[in-house]
Amino acid sequence: MTIYTKEQIRIQRERARKSANHVPAQVVHQRKIALEEANRIRILRAKLKRDLKAGRKSIYDTLVEPPEWISTMQVFDLMLACPSYGKGKVTKILRLTRISSSRLIGDLSIRETTEIISLLRR
Repeated sequence: MTIYTKEQIRIQRERARKSANHVPAQVVHQRKIALEEANRIRILRAKLKRDLKAGRKSIYDTLVEPPEWISTMQVFDLMLACPSYGKGKVTKILRLTRISSSRLIGDLSIRETTEIISLLRR
């Protein structure tokens, strides 16, 4: 059994802390690229929501042919951006179609998309 001095323990802890904080340059670069892509998608989604609210875009067209960047957006959030649709109406439509409010647009089947569109047109 080895007995360490306080100074040896301090040095070991400092080395461990430095090695734990060290991130390879490639990982930092990958994180930066992922962050830029996430920010780009957030900006596109915010613009889509504004366009839906203002009536410049149609939710029907968006659901029938969703852009690739919208596939990870929740159905609930997209429907909530439509004018005259609040939490109550959106929840009721999703309950009628048996779709979870946390379901992603990219995961919707053709049947589910068709049901949502038909209920939104009422």
